[in-house]
Amino acid sequence: MWQIAIVLIISLPIVILTGHYLFRVTMQQKTWLDPIMDRFDAVIYKLCGIKQGDMTGKQYILSLILSNAFMVFIGYVLLRIQAMLFLNPNDIDNMEATLSFNTIISFMTNTNLQHYSGESGLSYLSQMLIIIFMMFTSAATGYAACMAFCRRLVAKTDTIGNFFVDFVRVITRVLMPISIVVAIILVSQGSPQTLSANKTVQTIEGKLQDIALGPVASLESIKHIGTNGGGFNGANSTTPFENPTVISNIVEMLSMMLLPGACVVAFSLMVAYGKRKTIFGKQGLAIFVAMSALFLVGLVTVYVAERAGNPIISELGIAQELGSMEGKEMRFGVAQSALFTTVTTAFTTGSVNNMHDTLTPLGGLVPMFNMMLNVVFGGKGVGLMNMMMYVLLTIFIACLMIGRTPQFLGKKIEEKEMKLIALCILIHPAIILLFSALAVLTPSGVAAITNPGAHGLSQVLYEFASASANNGSGFEGLADNSTFWNVTTGLAMFFGRYLTIIIQLAIASLLAKKMFHSDSVGTLRTDNTIFTFLLVAIVLMIGALTFLPALALGPITEHLQLYLHSAEDSRLLNVVR
Repeated sequence: MWQIAIVLIISLPIVILTGHYLFRVTMQQKTWLDPIMDRFDAVIYKLCGIKQGDMTGKQYILSLILSNAFMVFIGYVLLRIQAMLFLNPNDIDNMEATLSFNTIISFMTNTNLQHYSGESGLSYLSQMLIIIFMMFTSAATGYAACMAFCRRLVAKTDTIGNFFVDFVRVITRVLMPISIVVAIILVSQGSPQTLSANKTVQTIEGKLQDIALGPVASLESIKHIGTNGGGFNGANSTTPFENPTVISNIVEMLSMMLLPGACVVAFSLMVAYGKRKTIFGKQGLAIFVAMSALFLVGLVTVYVAERAGNPIISELGIAQELGSMEGKEMRFGVAQSALFTTVTTAFTTGSVNNMHDTLTPLGGLVPMFNMMLNVVFGGKGVGLMNMMMYVLLTIFIACLMIGRTPQFLGKKIEEKEMKLIALCILIHPAIILLFSALAVLTPSGVAAITNPGAHGLSQVLYEFASASANNGSGFEGLADNSTFWNVTTGLAMFFGRYLTIIIQLAIASLLAKKMFHSDSVGTLRTDNTIFTFLLVAIVLMIGALTFLPALALGPITEHLQLYLHSAEDSRLLNVVR
């Protein structure tokens, strides 16, 4: 447990410091990078013809959608013709149409779900010009939307900013500098950063093996900093080149936690802006504590479940002192595997350092439930926006219970906002459950399921939860590179990303246009321990009511089968004796 504690303790001050820096970038205050980056930004604005004036809410959303759509079109074309382009020393063929559709939607929506193996499915040019490029732009899109949402929410005037300015500033001042530092650390630990072709070597057994090379470190850095996920190799961060050492493992986990947590800190400073200087504003702190509580419950559950091992293996007389090590790297063990699993699904990154398909049933339930909730920090930017929907819902429910007018940051929450909030919260489970139902009802969907019974359903639920939450990890037992799965998960990723962002910005715009009301004695406080408790309770209650039936048929049933089977074997053994 000390390994887990050290990582979490290190992460807290780094997140707070980064949050203060994000606040300055968001509010366009001076930063130490301005002397260099102001000139760089000016060149970009001039070349692209960007006007830096404030946009209306509609203009902001339209700019976001159209810019993303343009990148999707260009990326799709490049994937379809990559065999004819340069930087393809391993002679990788063009990507198939539906797989190209899935891949380009996946990386533009910050999901990075992969129905292909990177080392054999993409040329170096595609890895850099499409995958790494979109890891930057998709992360910047999510962050820009979040900061526009926060500015709109806390503003006493109708202001939202400029999408292109937000987009450029987060890339040049946040994503690029941090990614360069992380890439250097990964190279120092042994991750390749080269354009050389794969190497064929002779193993100690006398056999030949291809060693996949390429610009791995640069992809891995933004993959984790931007909460992107995916991987240069099909086996992701379980491979020694993507994640060579315990140090690289810790750096990757810290990278995943950095910006989602920092966004909450930045929001707290925006709420407290103009009042007094503070390290962590109370309003944001209440949300941060709620997210942390959900995270820690999940982390403890995964660790205990994996540490307990598999009861059937114990019945065979095989010792499990290290816990359930199936699908895990010996150099990481249960502790760092459990932490990585919880971090990557709570912060919706999707990177994996162990095979989630081999987790114990309860161990696999937690990452699945993290993605179903999609508010346990979540991806940078969008996770905070998702949690804010629950914050507003909690305020509405609590105020109804005590006979108060629902109000947040001086703005009344009324019927129109509540309808949009309810719609926003329902979209995510609707995508997961409807597409999962379609998959188990159609022959093309069932054909991909490689495990019978409860675990097979868990694979389906996990795949669509990962797609809708823009996470990208998978149980990986599915034969998912087919027309059905490429198209359905592509649609799940698209709707899960853009529908919620549009609705959330609309809600913030509605609140921004309302008359400001000062807090009074009767106003419900949203920055104390009681509200944090209520927020956690509402999130868990809605999550349980929505997903418990599906989870009961999947991982919960599998858990009961595992232990009942073990108990039955023990009973029969005693009878024989």
